[in-house]
Order: sequence, then C-alpha cells, then structure tokens
Amino acid sequence: MYIITVGLSHRTAPVTLREQIALSDRNLTMALEELTNLQDHQSNLKEQSLTSDRIKECVILSTCNRLEVYAAGTGGVGGGQQQITDFLTKLQSTGLKGLRPHLYFLEGDAVVDHLMRVAAGLDSMVLGEPQILGQVTSALLEAQRARSTGPVLSELFNRASHTGKRARTETEIGQHSTSISHAAVQLVKEKFGSLTNVHLLVVGAGEMAAIAAQALHDRGVGRLSFINRTQERANKLAQHFQGEAFSWYELPAALDKVDGVITATDAPHVVIQESVVRQVIQSRDERPLLFVDIAVPRDVDESVEDLPGVQRFDIDDLRTTVDANLAQREAAVPEVETIIEEEGSKFEEWLNARSVLPVLIALRTKAKDIADSELERALQQLNHLDAFDQDKVTRLVQRVVNKVLHEPTIRLKMSASEGNGIEYAHVLRELFSLDISQGDLSQDVSKQGALVDSISDDFPLENRTKR
Repeated sequence: MYIITVGLSHRTAPVTLREQIALSDRNLTMALEELTNLQDHQSNLKEQSLTSDRIKECVILSTCNRLEVYAAGTGGVGGGQQQITDFLTKLQSTGLKGLRPHLYFLEGDAVVDHLMRVAAGLDSMVLGEPQILGQVTSALLEAQRARSTGPVLSELFNRASHTGKRARTETEIGQHSTSISHAAVQLVKEKFGSLTNVHLLVVGAGEMAAIAAQALHDRGVGRLSFINRTQERANKLAQHFQGEAFSWYELPAALDKVDGVITATDAPHVVIQESVVRQVIQSRDERPLLFVDIAVPRDVDESVEDLPGVQRFDIDDLRTTVDANLAQREAAVPEVETIIEEEGSKFEEWLNARSVLPVLIALRTKAKDIADSELERALQQLNHLDAFDQDKVTRLVQRVVNKVLHEPTIRLKMSASEGNGIEYAHVLRELFSLDISQGDLSQDVSKQGALVDSISDDFPLENRTKR
C-alpha cells in the first residue's frame, strides 16, 4: 500500500488560488466521499481486482494556508496522484494548467515527514503557530465521520498530532509570541507590571484588535473598553469581554478614563490627533497615558509623545520584540526535528509490522485449523471424559499452539520493524505452506478488521464449544 500527498500551500500558491479550492463543512465531506469512491464512478468492470489502482483511505487538510490531500491506496502511485490532481482541478476555474505549477507531490517517507512538520508548526506561515495542530486533529475527525479513512492514515495523523503536542510541550517552538498583537500586550504588561488594576482602551474592532483584547483578558486585565467607528462592532467586543463600548464621538471621554490604549484600526490615516490628546491630558491630573499603536498606517499622531506624561510606541518598536521571539523559536527547530525523526521512525515500524500481518494471520489460521481438527478427533476418542476434563484438554492444546506461535511471531514482527519483514514472511510462507500469495504480502490488510488490529504476540485460540 502506498501513501501519497498532493497539495498546495502558502509556499506554492497565492491566496486567490487557495481561496478558490478551500473546502469546509459539507463540501469537505462530499470531497472525501468522492475521492474514496472515485473508481466506482469510473469503472464498472467486474474483473477489477483488489490490486488495481484504488484510493482506499483519504484525509483532506484544508486551512486558509493549505489544501493537502493525503491518500493511501493500492496499485500505482502515479495513478493515485493523477486521480487527486483531476479532482483538485474541478475545484477551481483555471483548469490543470493554472493549478499544476502550484502543486507538490509527496510519497512514502516524505509524506510522513511533511505531515509531522506541518503539525509541529515548522511549515506554517508563522513558525510554531498553534492553530495548525488543532486543524490536523480536526482533519482526521472529519475523515472518520465521512468514513474515508482507515488504519494507515488514522495512525499517521494520530502520530502527527502526538508529534505536534510533543513539540509544543518539550521545546519552545510555540512560546515567545511572534504576533504583533501579543507583542503589544507584552509591552503593556512590562510598562504597568501587574494588569489587575489597569483600565485599557482598544481602538478598532478587527482581528488584531480582537486578538489583543483576548490576550489582555487572558492576562487578567482589570477593565477593558472598546471604541470603533462602527459602534456595533465595538459593542460586540465589549459584550464578549464584559467591557464598555464608546461611540467614536466619545473618544476624548474614553481617553480620559483609561490608563493605556492599544490602537489597531485599518484607517488610512491618523485617527488620534495630538490636539485631542493634549486636551485630554489637561484634565487627567498628571496621570500618565500609554499608547501602543499596532496599525499600519499608524493610528496615533507621533507628536503626542511630546506631551507631558504620554508614552507612544508603534509597530517598529514592537518589531524588536517580535524578531527576538522569532529567533528563540527558530533556535528550537533542531529539537523539534529530533522529535519528528523519533515519531517518524515509530510510524515506520508500525507500518512495516502491518506488512507481515497477512502471513501471521495465515499462520494463525493454519495452526487453529490443525488444532481444531486434532482436538475434535481426540475428544471423540475420549468421550468418557466429563465436561470439566474435556475443557482441560482443550486448554492444553491452546497453550501448546500459543507457545509454538509465540517465538516466530515475535521475531517476524521485530524483523518487520527493521525493514526485513517481507523476506522472513516469504520464508515462513514456504516453510509452513501457507495459503497466501506473494502479492498478498505487500497488499493492504485492512479488510481483516479487528483480527488484524488486535492481533497480539500470542494468538489465543477461542474456547471450543463443549461436547
């Protein structure tokens, strides 16, 4: 069984293209169902075999910065890649020529390494950003709801999520925020020390303003107020954070009440004039006033810093903090890559072990059939035994078979984890004349269901029905 990825991301495609092929909600579910049932729509040939090109498992990771289709299937890798490419072409209007240059194609170990880097935040637009880990987890859940995934991709995505969690708990890849909004809050906290008794005004109601407000709230700010040219949006933020909203005409009154201001509007010009601040300062009884301006273009007239008791910082002042934080995250990358290598090896061992499961199942089945036959013959000759003694004989046979199977099972699994499983599986098949073909040793075994996934080092034989 192969594992492939076909996708595009912020590294390969502009946002206009990413918007065209983004998937969510019902569209995502329909896409998963279509990909895993693609061959059923393409061919009704009865002679189509289990070894023909077929995508058997599929997970789609769709975010604002990437759309990646992960697939596991049988047959040729090229066939699976072409099926996914054809599917993606249908999602946007420019056709294959417009899409193909932006796609990347991965297979095998490269898929494992890529997904784990994604989950750990190494492939994000902002290094170490936390949202992608939840998005990787959600992608698997969506695929499970659509019944488009199976044991291979489920194990891969679970392993990737575990990798992402380890990266964030064992390294500093997710610490030291590189967000301008968070850097602004960090600066405010440095200036005031504790925020418990501080009253802050947030000017603006867009994403950056909301992020700053959430960060202030999380750090226990005493009181939050909001002001925006569209008061309805300011009211929503005030309601969410149990704060107070002002109309734009109440700006002087709002400035008079607060200890500090974070501005984050998208206005094309200055919105807080020096003249307004000068008037406010006269009525503040020498109480200092802090401005942290994170807007581009700037919201606050830079000349306000000449007024008594006023401090003003803008995005250039914050850039030093952001760059320093980014440098600390970048320093953690080698540690994260070590974690990725460890978790990738564990997935490879798991995948290699699956490759020998058909022969283990065949060995177990043959041993069980022989035990059943011989036990039945023996119990017919020992019909003078009562039910208790018959059960003892049955358990004796079970223990003998389990002990015989135990050592070759352990050694075959160990060989598989080292990458030599198929060779030893072929030897077992020949020695025990197992009813399994050469091709079966490299094919998917997911259809074996619980028997495959719950198989243990000991193969317990079911209790026989007492005669």
